Amino acid sequence: MTDKGTSKAPGAWSEYRRQRRQWKADWTERKTLAKEQAARARAEKKCERSSRAEEMGPANGFALLPWLMMGMGAFTNLVSGDAANPWIGGLGLLVFNSLYVNVAFRAFHKKAREATSTKVVLALMAAVTCALGIGYGGNFLMFFPVLGLATGAVLRGKQLVPAAFGLATTAGVIGGVHEGWDATGYAYGTFISVMVTAAILALSETVRELRDTREELARTAVEKERLRFSRDLHDLLGHTLSVIVVKAEATRRLAPRDLDAALGQVSDIEAVGRQALTEIREAVTGYREGSLATELDRARDLLGAAGIEAVVRQSGPPLAPQTAALLGWVVRESATNVVRHSKASHCEIEVAGTTERTRLVITDDGRGVGSGTPGSGLKGLAERLAAAGGSLESGPAPRGGFRVTAELPVTEVTAAPVDGTGPGQEEPAP
Repeated sequence: MTDKGTSKAPGAWSEYRRQRRQWKADWTERKTLAKEQAARARAEKKCERSSRAEEMGPANGFALLPWLMMGMGAFTNLVSGDAANPWIGGLGLLVFNSLYVNVAFRAFHKKAREATSTKVVLALMAAVTCALGIGYGGNFLMFFPVLGLATGAVLRGKQLVPAAFGLATTAGVIGGVHEGWDATGYAYGTFISVMVTAAILALSETVRELRDTREELARTAVEKERLRFSRDLHDLLGHTLSVIVVKAEATRRLAPRDLDAALGQVSDIEAVGRQALTEIREAVTGYREGSLATELDRARDLLGAAGIEAVVRQSGPPLAPQTAALLGWVVRESATNVVRHSKASHCEIEVAGTTERTRLVITDDGRGVGSGTPGSGLKGLAERLAAAGGSLESGPAPRGGFRVTAELPVTEVTAAPVDGTGPGQEEPAP
């Protein structure tokens, strides 16, 4: 029994030491993670404080409240008894401060600032200010610059300058009665307080609107990029998977009787897969530009592998790269739909260009309406062509089957002519 106990003791001690090391390692990892999270939180708070510091202009009405201290001289006169009828003066002071606070907080909300009630409150402030200035003069004339601050915070546009001149003139006249020529300082201070306050707040609002516009543009750019990527991925994968499925079916049919032909189809599947990887990488980075000649060749190959006779006609002047790329997307999507949905035996692709417009028509003799409603691929292509000034229409063909018609305006050619089937030539699928 003693030997057994002593033999088990080292194993238990080793397990304890292993668990202790594991616990220390976990604790160190948790401590490091907590430090990283705390550092990240501090950095985020610092960025938030920096962004708030970069904002121009006051955020709310509290920034205008300290200017009420300009009325402390009038308050001191009332308390010390230097002013006659202190109760009337004190009531006027209370009313003025209450109206000023109301206007200050309304000034930072556009709807409240432009409301008629705010203009009424501002007019009452002007009446109280004139009454106090006429009745008392002296320090009570300091309420005119404070009234100017409130006026500059509320008024905008054409109303601002006449109001500033009117208040300055009123302050100068009333002050002149009490102070003589020294009252010019009150007139100047009132005018400056109106104009400077209005300029600062207008600039603050402009900066805020620009920031909101920038954020909206960033969101719009992200949404457009997501839409572009989803459309490209839909078109790329739809076409590529259809080619792989068709060639896999051909391989299955050829394998029992012609092994070399089946191996050729397998090689084609491998090549299509590699090409799809390249195209998806290009679509992710946004650098993929389709080629009409390449898409026509691929469509001809896809339709031929599916047992559909393909006839391609191309005529007219060479196309600009952007036009060729858009029409290439239409050819890719339409050929994929023909193979997947139409059960057609014949398909015609015709590209006809004039000096003004280029027209692409793809017609099959399949099930027509029975092939289903237009999917997201055709809808996305219609939006793309519409953005480029063109149009895309799809529906049953007059003689049966299904037809897709795309038109684009001719733009200046900045690249070499597009290769493909020669003008007026026809090339049936092998």
